[in-house]
Amino acid sequence: MAKDTTGRMRVTVKSGGRMKLSSKLWLDRQLNDPYVAQAKRDGYRSRAAYKLTEIDDKYHFLKSGQAVVDLGAAPGGWSQVAAKRIGSADGRGKVIAIDLLEMGEIPGVTFAQLDFLDNAAPDKLREMLGGDGADVVMSDMAGNTTGHRKTDQLRIVGLVESAAQFASEVLKPGGIFVAKVFQSGADATLMNQLKRDFATVKHVKPAASRKDSSERYVLAMGFRGTPPAPQE
Repeated sequence: MAKDTTGRMRVTVKSGGRMKLSSKLWLDRQLNDPYVAQAKRDGYRSRAAYKLTEIDDKYHFLKSGQAVVDLGAAPGGWSQVAAKRIGSADGRGKVIAIDLLEMGEIPGVTFAQLDFLDNAAPDKLREMLGGDGADVVMSDMAGNTTGHRKTDQLRIVGLVESAAQFASEVLKPGGIFVAKVFQSGADATLMNQLKRDFATVKHVKPAASRKDSSERYVLAMGFRGTPPAPQE
């Protein structure tokens, strides 16, 4: 081991001749990431929990008793933060987590293994919310990458556009949408869509996002839409 520039002990990963360079770099980054270590100590399922924590610490959009929807929730770091902040584990509010992958149980979180792109998904969600809409829709999703920069950017933006469309179908008036995006010139349509549907739209890059990543988050507040029709 050696110390990094901050004085912390740094783990050196040896490939042994079999590990791909990309895998070695990823493992090296994980082993030496202070947020990964902190997540283990705090009981969070992913370092991404700190990204949502930092965004909410600044903008205070997660409030006690809300109805929150977490798209692409697995492994559950964001759902854990939301459940804690709205008090759903104590019976205040609801957190509905949606993912195609299975996700382990989290206190205060109701999980649905389904595709939010399915046409029936908004109705299914409203049913889970008791016929009411959501106060917050959040997404830390990032689609599978091909390695081709422009193709990946278009895929990522397309996924966020779909998440924003889903949010517009389930949010209450005044609701919040927060989602991961990547800095590029391909998100003009997305931003126009959000500025049409929300009173305030801004980009945020929390400290927990790696400095060498183009990752950032879009935060849209004050949904202008109409509330979902109550189910009979």
